[in-house]
Amino acid sequence: VDGFPCKDAGNVTSLDFFSQGIANPGLTNNTFGALVTGANVMTIPGLNTHGVSLARIDYAPGGLNPPHTHPRATEVVFVLEGTLDVGFLTTANKLISQSLKKGDVFAFPKGLVHFQKNNGHVPASVISAFNSQLPGTQSLGATLFG
Repeated sequence: VDGFPCKDAGNVTSLDFFSQGIANPGLTNNTFGALVTGANVMTIPGLNTHGVSLARIDYAPGGLNPPHTHPRATEVVFVLEGTLDVGFLTTANKLISQSLKKGDVFAFPKGLVHFQKNNGHVPASVISAFNSQLPGTQSLGATLFG
């Protein structure tokens, strides 16, 4: 996505560049035990055309961010707390995986299938950075099987 119509310059305020949306953990009491909370152009209009966005992902113990892709962005995660097993599949169908702990960083290349799983006994959370204002998400299960 290259951008949305720009707001009239006379109507721009600091709130167009501000969000508190990822400050607190999200509720993980769902099927996968994980919640992604975005901070992208849809919630921070000032990101329009700048090619960056963030997300916070929270995981219950055993929580999973199931296999998915971001068709418009590379993703880099920074572990805030807990431990995660993460990985992606290369175009040669090779699994690249790593166990992460607090303070670790891991990159998922643009468009490749990847996942994150909290195999720990305590909650985990990450901040994800993207090189797109709206990276898009294609969840494999939902895409393939509805």
